[in-house]
Amino acid sequence: MMALGSLAWDGENTPRRQGAGSPQPSEENAPVETSACVAQDTARVDEQPLSLCSAVAETSVTETISGSGESVVAATGCPEGMVEIQGEYCPSLAQFCTRFVDDKPERDRCAEFKPGSRCHGHTLPMHFCVDRYEYPNRAGATPVVATTWDEAAAQCKSEGKRLCKDTEWTLACEGEDRTPYPYGNVRDATACNFDKPYIMPDNNAYANPATREAEIARVDQREFSGSRERCVSQYGVYDMTGNVDEWVVNTKGSTDEAPYISGLKGGYWGPVRNRCRPMTTDHNMWHSGYQIGFRCCADAS
Repeated sequence: MMALGSLAWDGENTPRRQGAGSPQPSEENAPVETSACVAQDTARVDEQPLSLCSAVAETSVTETISGSGESVVAATGCPEGMVEIQGEYCPSLAQFCTRFVDDKPERDRCAEFKPGSRCHGHTLPMHFCVDRYEYPNRAGATPVVATTWDEAAAQCKSEGKRLCKDTEWTLACEGEDRTPYPYGNVRDATACNFDKPYIMPDNNAYANPATREAEIARVDQREFSGSRERCVSQYGVYDMTGNVDEWVVNTKGSTDEAPYISGLKGGYWGPVRNRCRPMTTDHNMWHSGYQIGFRCCADAS
C-alpha cells in the first residue's frame, strides 16, 4: 500500500547498510523503513550498484547550456572544462516525497517530491570548481569505471585537481534551489541515465583480472557524457545522477571503518536512488566496481 507521503530528511550520515563486504551492488532489496523519515546524505550499499569563502565579484560570461534552458555563469576562476560553483550549502535539508516508484517506499526511490524544501540551521557558503562531465571530463566520451577511490584521488591530483568533497558535489548537483534531482523534483529516466534493467553481476568474473574486462562489457549500460541534454544541474554540470557512481570525499568518514572517507554519490544506470543527496559510505578506499567512476574538483581562484 502506498504511503501518503514521506519526509526525506537530508541530514548528515545515518548509516543504513546491508552486507558491507559485498564487492558488487545487489538489486534493490533494502530493509523496510520503520520510520517515515529517511536519511539521504547517508550510507546505502545497494547503490554501489570545503573550501569555504565569501562571495567575490569576478568578471564572467553568461552562457546557455544546450537543452537545459538555464543560463549559467561561465567559469572564470577555474581550469578549462570545469564549472565555477558559488552558493550556499544546506547541511540539514527536509524534502517531502509524495509518490514512490512502484509504491515501494522501502526502496527509497522517490517518483515525485513536493516542490520546495526547508533548510534547518545555518547554510555554508561555498566557492569551488567541478568537472562539467564525469572523468575523463569530455563531452561524448565514455566515463571510466572500475577505479578505486585511491586511484581516482591520484588521477585528480596528477591533473592539479582533487576529488570533490561530498558537500561540494551535492551543491553542484542540487543547485541553489536545492532540488532532489539535478533537473527538478520528478524522477525521470528520460532525463538521466538510470532505471535501466538490472543485470546480475558475476563477482568472481569481475574479481579475476583475466575476465574483468569482459564482465564489465557484459553488464555495461553507460552512455556518452553529456548525451542526455536534460541531465544537467542549474550550475551546468552534467550527469550527476545516474550513468556512473562517483567517488567523493566523505568529510565525516573514517579511513579505518564504515562510514568510510570514500563515499559514492549519484548512483549509476540501474534502478537505485539516483538523487543529489544520498551517499553510500560502506566501501573502503581500495574497493572498485563495474559501475564506479568519478569526477574532479578544484579550489576556485
